[in-house]
Amino acid sequence: MAGETDLKTLLASMTPELLDSIYVFVTLAPGVSQPKNLDPVMLFREHEGTTLIVTEEAAKAAGLTASFRCRMITLNIHSSLEAVGFLAAITTRLASAGMGVNPVSAFYHDHLFVPAERAEEAIFLLRGLAAGNGRAR
Repeated sequence: MAGETDLKTLLASMTPELLDSIYVFVTLAPGVSQPKNLDPVMLFREHEGTTLIVTEEAAKAAGLTASFRCRMITLNIHSSLEAVGFLAAITTRLASAGMGVNPVSAFYHDHLFVPAERAEEAIFLLRGLAAGNGRAR
């Protein structure tokens, strides 16, 4: 099942959804095991350590030091992993508003982690981008 590759279609058809939870990024040093009962939404291994994105509540419960309080926005369109320019257009739009974003691509959808206090603004900007029929503003 291939995802969408056409940039205009991706931008015009995406339906950004803001999830309720507050997420944080945590890191575990190399060789340190993930705490039991921790269910990260993302895990990525680097030479320096393992990054996890977990709910703020779960990080606190596990006694982990957290960074970047954020909300997750799921771009509800099945984007192809080979699509060109989709996240570039999204991140450029948010950057034009002075907003940092940490995007994560999964098989079916792209997800954005935006500052918790600016999440509603991010949704507004993304819906505006989609309503503009895919034209970046």
